[in-house]
Amino acid sequence: MKRRDKFNYYLDIAETVLERGTCLRRNFGAIIVRNDSIISTGYSGAPRGRENCCDLGYCMREKLNIPRGERYELCRSVHAEANAIIAASRSEMLGSTLYLVGKDAKTGELVEDASSCAMCKRMIINAGIERVVIRSTPDKYSIILVSDWVKFDDSLEDTTGY
Repeated sequence: MKRRDKFNYYLDIAETVLERGTCLRRNFGAIIVRNDSIISTGYSGAPRGRENCCDLGYCMREKLNIPRGERYELCRSVHAEANAIIAASRSEMLGSTLYLVGKDAKTGELVEDASSCAMCKRMIINAGIERVVIRSTPDKYSIILVSDWVKFDDSLEDTTGY
């Protein structure tokens, strides 16, 4: 029997977490792992107590034809990375890895060029997370060193995430 490699094992778990997502555009699942222990999980969804887009039946950003990666202040959802970070203490996250998987809510296809948005990048940096592993296909992924986000500050450029 061939064992699943550790990166894809954790990405598979993050992919399961995204199934709780409530976004009508893209659902993401994130898990934070340190020393081979899952510290926390998070998925895209409205803040606790507020109605989710899937329950309302519409997405405000979609209704306004806002392109991917823009105007997140109009989104009802808290991003998966943010929800995972909120659920853990900083001391647990120091030196950890965040695994991230995204799927298009309409097609169910993986978001191949997924990346954390600018706000989530800032939270990941401040949380002390060391690297982010993002799934691009069922078996392929990219590994991003968070120190590169610090060194190459894309907030000074016109780039977007998600």
